[in-house]
Amino acid sequence: MKLTKISVFIGLILFLSFFDRITAQIPANVYHFEEKSKDGTLHHELKLDADYYVHTVYKESPAEFIKTMGGYYKTSGNNLMVDLEFNSNHKEDKITSINVPYKLKKGNLILEGAKPMTFTPTKLGTQDLDGKWLMTGRVTDQGEQRRDTSRPRKTMKYLLNGHFQWIAYNTETFEFFGSGGGTYEATNGKYTENIGYFSRDNSRVGAALSFDYELNGKDWHHTGKSSKGDPLNEIWTIRD
Repeated sequence: MKLTKISVFIGLILFLSFFDRITAQIPANVYHFEEKSKDGTLHHELKLDADYYVHTVYKESPAEFIKTMGGYYKTSGNNLMVDLEFNSNHKEDKITSINVPYKLKKGNLILEGAKPMTFTPTKLGTQDLDGKWLMTGRVTDQGEQRRDTSRPRKTMKYLLNGHFQWIAYNTETFEFFGSGGGTYEATNGKYTENIGYFSRDNSRVGAALSFDYELNGKDWHHTGKSSKGDPLNEIWTIRD
């Protein structure tokens, strides 16, 4: 009888442990939250896939980029822990990691920090180019010119459920060189970005840029014109 009770107790502990891990799992998606402040409405955007987190804050009207931070994350219980690769405010706050309690409720993601924020998931779905991509080179008249993606200076483009963001940064020094993002569409070799925020030039917000794309193994060949109108022929490689 005692053995049976012990077995039931152990089974219950294992079940609760398993259930805790299940409830801690955050569905991959892009989440949004609007914060009212004395300076206007701040738009918070969270991108989370299976292992990478990016939190960006910007104003829509008038357009203004505020900040962005991101890196690889893991969950333990109901804590979201991120080892940051970049933080646009690093010079001021020196933050290189974050640990935020959270919970999931009715499909929403609630970050329970000093000021709880309830993020709602986007309804946009997956597309051809969803993933994390590193700039690996360009094509010039002399052919392909590749760069070493293991070096700390990186340019990453993160695409998830109809949203895109590029970030240029240094993982060792935490230097931040710029970021921009918004929504995108990729179908039949045509890729269009609709700019929602841009750290280098707020006046570019609202512009739509169209490109041609081709997938070749792990490479994404990206051709067209930059936001300044200059021709570009870039190679991006999926990040393992």
